Amino acid sequence: MANAASTGELTWLQRFKRARKKRVKRFGKNLIRGLADFLGRQSRVGDAPVLDSKHFPFLASFTGNWQAIRAEVTEILKHREAIPVFQDVSPDQKRIAKGSNWRTFILFGFGEKLEKNCRQAPVTTRLLEAVPDLQTAWFSILGPGYHIPAHRGVTKGILRAHLGLIIPKDAEKCRMRVGDTINVWRPGEILVFDDTYEHEVWNDTKDERVILLFDFTRPMRLWGRLLNATFVRLLKLTAFYQVPKKNMATFEDRFEAATRQASENVEKLSDD
Repeated sequence: MANAASTGELTWLQRFKRARKKRVKRFGKNLIRGLADFLGRQSRVGDAPVLDSKHFPFLASFTGNWQAIRAEVTEILKHREAIPVFQDVSPDQKRIAKGSNWRTFILFGFGEKLEKNCRQAPVTTRLLEAVPDLQTAWFSILGPGYHIPAHRGVTKGILRAHLGLIIPKDAEKCRMRVGDTINVWRPGEILVFDDTYEHEVWNDTKDERVILLFDFTRPMRLWGRLLNATFVRLLKLTAFYQVPKKNMATFEDRFEAATRQASENVEKLSDD
């Protein structure tokens, strides 16, 4: 007799797990919507889709050192194929990340430092470590001709910054919509936005776009800070966090191995 797996039928346990996962996701979405309204009212920097970077004095160090940051990612890009695609790190992103069009070199994940990756970018790491309540940070590498569909972040208690590093010459065709605003990256310029507003990205050029992307806690009143801290702690217990955490460590080791092999190959050529 054919078993359930061979006939394509789901066992009662599989059906139960799927139903439970759907209920958890539905509960999470409803919780996030409720939290967003409250956290927006708790914000000390307003609740607009795009925020003035003057609210965040620590960002000046990034615009002042952007060329050194670009030099570091340029070296990292020499091993482009060893840089993971986004959906391989975080399977939850497979709706918006397809093929090999969007690669991510992660330096910090949910507040945890990836030591091996950070050694590849010491200047960038030093600057990131000075960011108050840094949550995540990575080099975001977007291939030519790619469109990231509209999506939203998970909590209004966290803000996102983009620092332009390698931007296509026809910059106007490489853009991001946040809410109703259209934004264009420029080398050395920084953009701060609330990613709980619907946003999407187009790279309608033949060139690659590279930015430094990092998240930090939104300045809020006391109750907003407490609620957001609790939410983030709970989020770290879920698969949304645990799966990427495990994957990040794997890809960090792979990248280190790739750079070591490349160095050994260069040494062999020199010896020959």
